Amino acid sequence: MSPKIAAIITTYYSLSHADVIPTKYMKGFPTDSGLLLPQVDLASIYLDQIDPRDVGCQLAAQYNIPIYQSIRQSLTLGGKELAVDGVLLIGEHGDYPHNEYEQHMYPRRYMFEQICGVFASSDRSVPIFCDKHLSYNWMDARWMYDRARELDVPFMAGSSLPLCWRSPFLEHDLDAPLESAVAIGYGGIESYGFHALETLQCMIERRTGGESGVVSVQCLEGDDVWQVGDQGLWSRELAEAACGAIVKKPDGTMEECCQNPEVFLIEHSDGFKSAMLMLNGYVGDFAYAAKLDGEIHATEFYLQNEGPFAHFSYLSLNIEKMFLRGQPQYPVERTLITTGVLDAAMRSRYHGHVRIETPYMAEISYRSYAEMPIRPTQPRPTGASLDPWPPDEQT
Repeated sequence: MSPKIAAIITTYYSLSHADVIPTKYMKGFPTDSGLLLPQVDLASIYLDQIDPRDVGCQLAAQYNIPIYQSIRQSLTLGGKELAVDGVLLIGEHGDYPHNEYEQHMYPRRYMFEQICGVFASSDRSVPIFCDKHLSYNWMDARWMYDRARELDVPFMAGSSLPLCWRSPFLEHDLDAPLESAVAIGYGGIESYGFHALETLQCMIERRTGGESGVVSVQCLEGDDVWQVGDQGLWSRELAEAACGAIVKKPDGTMEECCQNPEVFLIEHSDGFKSAMLMLNGYVGDFAYAAKLDGEIHATEFYLQNEGPFAHFSYLSLNIEKMFLRGQPQYPVERTLITTGVLDAAMRSRYHGHVRIETPYMAEISYRSYAEMPIRPTQPRPTGASLDPWPPDEQT
């Protein structure tokens, strides 16, 4: 009998994160090597909000998956104790407010707390995947991390960016002697800034000694970005190398094409310094560059923005592997760090772009994985990754 999985979802419409992740646990995972069928059964769904564009109810009916009225019922399958073997927490999208820091207040901590309540009362824990960052604020994220450890929950989280196509393929060896690093991103400063931070963190965590923690974060915008670049607070050489790996971008320089650049300056406990640049108007893809042993290494992180959005297949396959073996594919501390950096950056921005000291993240150290997760090694999608869903399966 296949393991049973519950999906706890904020809202479910076409191309929402609910559609590009849980839907694949119904239809299969389009990958470069073919359409792979799930090895787990999506047994229940909880929907916090029904969007006018909802497709979740239709898909649930089509695949005979019950939608329950509470998180507890979804995890107990209508009974009294935990009755599933894994949980997808998809707390992205939906009609939720923003706070004064322009953070989207998705109820991930609330949902996680409900899930863990069922675990505690059932005296049994199962793996959880939390989509994107743990929470919009550090305190809730740290609470989730600590609660998972208290209940011995196998816990994964994060973006699909670490598992998308890289061109050229680049993976640092463990204990790579990195000297500095820059990630490039685009889009909303919080929503897509998180993806750019995960792009950065999944690479720099492999440096000598592993991740050591973060001691400060500063967000700058506009002309100040170029000025601190000229001062060497982020490496123009690395930024240009990273952008050089991106295929689609206009003629001209960053300054000419990007009217309102944004940068996160990050200082780590071991003295390593990294930066994340958002260059709207200049790029519409993600990239990364680092210097090690005096040489620059750069790669484009490519997302598929059409067809089956197969980068989410690779994310979903790694989640599935955690469900099957009970061990995360990569450390959740990565996403704890990126959550904390993003929260500090948004507060830096709100308070006049000041430097934010982060002693609460200074000792969050961890080592990257030794075994490479499931992901493509080609520069672009191929095979089933290119195929649209059949017309009668469109969502």
